[in-house]
Amino acid sequence: MAKNLLIVESPAKTKTLKKFLGRQYAVEASVGHIRDLVKKDMGIGKDYEPKYEVLAAKKDVVKKLRQAAKEAETVYLAPDPDREGEAIAWHIAAVLGKAPDAIRRVTFNEITRSAVLKALESPGQIDLNKVDAQQARRILDRMMGFRLSPLLWNKIKQGLSAGRVQSVALKMVCERQAEIDAFRPEEYWLLAAELGADQPPPFTARLLKVDGQKAEVTDGETAGRIVRDLEAGRFTVVKVERKESRQRPSSPFITSRLQQEAARRYGFSVKRTMSLAQGLYEGREVADRGAVGLITYMRTDSTRVADEALSAVRELIAATWGPQALPEKPNRYPSKKGAQDAHEAIRPTSFDLPPDAVRDWLKPDELKLYKLIWDRFVASQMLPAVFDVTQADVEGGEDGRYVLRATGRVMKSPGFLAVYREAPDEDTAPGAADNNGETPEAQAPEGAVLPPLREGQALALLRLASEQKFTQPPAQYSEATLVKALEENGIGRPSTYATILSTLTDRDYVDKVETRFRPSLLGKLVNEMLQKGFHDIINEGYTASLEEQLDRIEDGELDWKKALSAFDQKFTRDLETAGEQMPNVKKEGIPIGETCPLDGGQLLMRFGRYGPFIACSNYPECKYTRDLAAQAAPATPAGTEEEGSAPAAETGAAEEEVPPCEKCGRPMALRRSRFGVFYGCTGYPECKNLRKTGPAKPAAPPKPTGVTCPECGKGEMLEKSSRRGKTFWSCSRFPDCKFALWKKPVPRECPDCGAPFLLEKVTKKHGTQYVCNTEGCGYVEDAEPAEVVSAY
Repeated sequence: MAKNLLIVESPAKTKTLKKFLGRQYAVEASVGHIRDLVKKDMGIGKDYEPKYEVLAAKKDVVKKLRQAAKEAETVYLAPDPDREGEAIAWHIAAVLGKAPDAIRRVTFNEITRSAVLKALESPGQIDLNKVDAQQARRILDRMMGFRLSPLLWNKIKQGLSAGRVQSVALKMVCERQAEIDAFRPEEYWLLAAELGADQPPPFTARLLKVDGQKAEVTDGETAGRIVRDLEAGRFTVVKVERKESRQRPSSPFITSRLQQEAARRYGFSVKRTMSLAQGLYEGREVADRGAVGLITYMRTDSTRVADEALSAVRELIAATWGPQALPEKPNRYPSKKGAQDAHEAIRPTSFDLPPDAVRDWLKPDELKLYKLIWDRFVASQMLPAVFDVTQADVEGGEDGRYVLRATGRVMKSPGFLAVYREAPDEDTAPGAADNNGETPEAQAPEGAVLPPLREGQALALLRLASEQKFTQPPAQYSEATLVKALEENGIGRPSTYATILSTLTDRDYVDKVETRFRPSLLGKLVNEMLQKGFHDIINEGYTASLEEQLDRIEDGELDWKKALSAFDQKFTRDLETAGEQMPNVKKEGIPIGETCPLDGGQLLMRFGRYGPFIACSNYPECKYTRDLAAQAAPATPAGTEEEGSAPAAETGAAEEEVPPCEKCGRPMALRRSRFGVFYGCTGYPECKNLRKTGPAKPAAPPKPTGVTCPECGKGEMLEKSSRRGKTFWSCSRFPDCKFALWKKPVPRECPDCGAPFLLEKVTKKHGTQYVCNTEGCGYVEDAEPAEVVSAY
């Protein structure tokens, strides 16, 4: 019997830890959170005292942990090393029924033998300041979610949610879209001359100044005049500058930077990146080493690196690229202001396991992310790249009133660029480097070479070029750029970004169009209503200040209940006025400026179970409705359809008059159900005639799940749709194998019975859970438990 019990969050970690802890330690998992606030009265008692209960899905887990703790002399609590993990450790301690002196807290930044054994040699106590900070966050989210969401249910439609952080993210998306919609492009022209010197190569100089002022060419007439002046004049070098430029390596990854770079380079969603990183952190089987944690903890806002890791990576660099690639001292990077600095930056744990050494043991996407983390960390400890930069100013025209600039940039020493180059920012507009002729030296393309030039040298004009351009609106947010904006505004923390983004899409507040977020009609309406009633709370500044208060609570500088009281008073005042002032869209609808074709009443936009639709204001006397896609509107050019509309090719709706009902003669209206759009008779329910909107779309191909059929062991379980539109999963060898499931199989091994897959079960009471399909095995776990607390 083991003398010690080690409790972690994830079952996947237990496999790695058991490999090197031996028989002295039993290792169990809490499978994330085991307790949460009760539903009644928001789970908040007098003086903001929280009331907790064991989650229904975790009662068996708690029972198992209690039994294991009863048999052990000492219990070591090792949930993740952050606020949320500290709170989980505190909750576990509260339910074990063990004497306080027999419970110790241990944290490790990486799941390796040395790191874990070192942590067990010097255990500590649960940090109650961190626990209080997490309790404050949870109660803030509960107060706002439980009190604000019902207001939206009453004012707009049932089932909406409004959270402390998600609502600010929605505001940012809506404001960016409003900025794009209001944008008016402005014309400008780029002018450049291709010039020749005494020696090759020819080079290009761009117009920089006109009469000593910054060149701003805004129309073709001006551009033409400048071209004629330049063609008639001479070109003379008036200034030559030569200098050395250094490009320094970026810091090792923090969570938000990893999410952004993985999105830019590989198109990974934030959720996908965190899932892959979680697996690399918890451990993967590598050759004869067994399960090895390959990276450090992946939820961090610190760029700090342990001295041992710095020494190891410097040895690796010296051995691979030579001592000349190393700076004299290790590069150290300051963390951003407000960083919790609780953990190291994200880095590899073992420097004898380069990406090529683990290639055969990782899935393709895991290998991509591991190599990205490896290369970035190694590059961060190398010398800067060095460039020789030459910048020449050239006077043009008869009287020298025009100044053009040419820049050359040649690599002298690659430095860290021999290992890693950061992907370009996806929101950099094409031509930004040369707007209005400006070409800063940093924007000169690498490898651009100028011939030998001297002041006073005459140049030959080879060719003049003028190009018309238009300014571009800001880009819609992608996952990467929205995370960047949230981080820059101090909103959210590393563990919450993925949840914030998934909540926006899950609630249908935004649509994802070519990886970009566009607010839906519902999202715009929710944001507009929230800004009318809660603009002083739902904004970037106030949300960031709350994050700072949580940091102060963690540092022991602020009482958590005082912070809650201040927020509650402010929020309660806003809630009272908002209830009176916010319009009741659910009852009154939104006028669209049209009349009902049946009784002449005013047509309103309303929000139903399947999205927005148009209805008559005289309901229930008049039951006219139609889908929003059929809204009468002026014809718009291709690609500029109004928000919420659908092209005729998609809906089958034509602009000409729709034929009346063939059964009763009444008009037919475009309607929508969960199976798509269709025409229904306006005489419903007396007449139930239906008509298809066009040719049926071909059925979507079955989707693979990666789960082998448990019955035949040969086929793969595929996701399909029944004739009634219901999703099910069946063997790819049908009809030879007729095994089928109504719940989605997930390729995760059951920790209890070893079954090769679990089923995804979704209920209103427990949300999404993974359950074992094996008869007699009652294994249940919550999906993504680490992100449940911050879901509001």
